[in-house]
Amino acid sequence: MRVTVERAALLKALAHVQSVVERRNTIPILSNVLIEAEEDGLRLMATDLDLQVVETAPANTVQRGATTVAAHTMFDIVRKLPDGAQIELASADGRLAVSAGRSRFQLATLPRDDFPVFAEGDLPFGFTMPAPTLKQIIDKTRFAISTEETRYYLNGIFLHVTDEANPALRAVATDGHRLARVAIPRPDGAVGMPDVIVPRKAVAEVRKLLDELDGDVHVTLSQSKIRFAFENAVLTSKLIDGTFPDYSRVIPTANDKLLKVNAKQLAEGVDRVATIATEKTRAVKMSVDKDKVTLSVTSPEAGTAAEELSADYGSTPLEVGFNSRYLLDILGQIEAENVELHMADAGSPTLIREGDDSPALYVLMPMRV
Repeated sequence: MRVTVERAALLKALAHVQSVVERRNTIPILSNVLIEAEEDGLRLMATDLDLQVVETAPANTVQRGATTVAAHTMFDIVRKLPDGAQIELASADGRLAVSAGRSRFQLATLPRDDFPVFAEGDLPFGFTMPAPTLKQIIDKTRFAISTEETRYYLNGIFLHVTDEANPALRAVATDGHRLARVAIPRPDGAVGMPDVIVPRKAVAEVRKLLDELDGDVHVTLSQSKIRFAFENAVLTSKLIDGTFPDYSRVIPTANDKLLKVNAKQLAEGVDRVATIATEKTRAVKMSVDKDKVTLSVTSPEAGTAAEELSADYGSTPLEVGFNSRYLLDILGQIEAENVELHMADAGSPTLIREGDDSPALYVLMPMRV
């Protein structure tokens, strides 16, 4: 194999594929990235056996071939080379020679034939959506993904379609303390698709790819795998083999106390009073009265804090406690000037949204304070 590639192109591709590779691997080949020099450019692939990323980069191929080399080492070398450098890669005798300007590296390799490649199988369902739409779906839900390994079926984003009057594709995430749900009009091709749970790591890697893309993303899936195809990158992931709980039962429908408040002011107020909250509880009390809300924190070690905000509220007074970090995570996704909190009592979940026509809604469980 002999190929010349521009540093920026190689660095961008390596940045995406190497992030899939785990730092510690019991199987040596999984620490490597597969580099293939083809007639039309360079193809890079990395996998952790659950997730596979393939990316292409423009290159000048002198001699076709393929090898595998330590992913993180290769990324660090390219990252430290000067901007604009032309990098030559040449493999022979179990080594990969990397040269650019006066820099020379000889890296150990493992055979291309040992590299595991996904058996993707048939992915019968497919649809296309704009990159900004997929980015919005991920950003408005992924903070609520559970990190509890024992509840593995909550360790991802649940995607499913509805057959109501206005068919929708819904994305849902919950960790039992809070729930986030986003709905978009059902894309063409999504009719009849199975309910799937996309793992947390796959969600994170897709989100990184979206940072640099504004075109369309083609999504194809089966009951066990999902693939996201971008302009010059393809990410394929296994799905979580589990049943997502019936989340609709925890979305309150009879919360009759409506609080409307400036979202930015509420977030800043919560953040300020939470400064003295204990790391363990992070509890903040919200006392709601006619056209005002008072935020307060009482910490046996640090003292007390309180802040009053003007608000639109006309129901009976109410006191409710929330985990400040969970509340701030939700408020961070509110794009409108005001946020609506639909409440019932101190022990019932609160429904949070921007308005009736908002594509996203959030549910937050209360805390005793």
